[in-house]
Amino acid sequence: MIVVAVTSIVTGIFDVKYLFHLQLVPHISKHHQYWRLFVHHIACSSSIDLLLTELLLYNAAIHIERAFGSCKYASFLSIALLLNTISTFIALILVSPVPKLGMAVNRLPSGPIALVFSIVYQYYRLVPQAYDFKVFGVTFSDKIWVYATATQLALSYAPPTLLLAACGIATGYIYRADILQLKGWRVPQKVARFSERWIKPLLGEERGSRRLNRVFPDNRTRTSRAQDILSREEITTTARRTRTTRTPPEQAASATDQNGRTEPSPISTNTGGVVRQWASELAGAARLSASGPGTIRVPSEAEVETLTAMFPDVGRDVVLGVLQRSANIEIAAETLLSSARS
Repeated sequence: MIVVAVTSIVTGIFDVKYLFHLQLVPHISKHHQYWRLFVHHIACSSSIDLLLTELLLYNAAIHIERAFGSCKYASFLSIALLLNTISTFIALILVSPVPKLGMAVNRLPSGPIALVFSIVYQYYRLVPQAYDFKVFGVTFSDKIWVYATATQLALSYAPPTLLLAACGIATGYIYRADILQLKGWRVPQKVARFSERWIKPLLGEERGSRRLNRVFPDNRTRTSRAQDILSREEITTTARRTRTTRTPPEQAASATDQNGRTEPSPISTNTGGVVRQWASELAGAARLSASGPGTIRVPSEAEVETLTAMFPDVGRDVVLGVLQRSANIEIAAETLLSSARS
């Protein structure tokens, strides 16, 4: 795409487009300018042809390169370019004796028209359709836009462009059917290594696509996420709010009853609010229903401090009781969150 665009613009600026079209008589038959067979592929004759060619390369060639891989796609382009050059030259020789048709197609416009149609044929065979739509009762697929652009390119300078399109489609069929056993050929490894080392960095292939940070969740701890949830949740209560008396850590230590089980410190009576009262009753009911050894877990001080920071309106003794009756801190946090929401 870059080469075709640059050469087309440069030839237009310096007014040398007359050197790139292909004409059997007199350029090849009389002046033996066989180099025109190769150079007429690299520059488009007009800005409209350049636009249509770039659209087809962008919408069709990218899919073929992704399906083939870069190495196989480069090999396909090399083979298609050679076969299109040969087939175009043979087609000019075959149609030249025809009185009217020979004169009509004697001059072929420059541009990679045949190569583009070889790619379009591979697009037709390999790329599946994504969706269908109807226009006045006629069903079309999403690939109709590529075919419409290719049709416009083929009719731009008809009939010479129709001859180039036919040669391109024939070349694509020959490669796809592997008639000449050329499908397995690959570009030399030296060329591939040179391109990967020197050309690939110029095209920006080594630079990854820029992604916005807001697409991904922040790497925050579970505590900060719970605090964000609590900040968005508003507790509605009809009870009078009173200041909660923080129990010192040394007074909140667990005690051992006569049965050998560890019991938390008594629940503070000045903890106001329906939610805290409900959580206290829930924790007390769980303690009364528990029986047997190993039914109460001894939480660590870090877990108590974490839940106390997450739930500042809940007393420390309530947090301690919920932690003792929960298997881990996550279950305890969910219990307190559900009680806060209710």
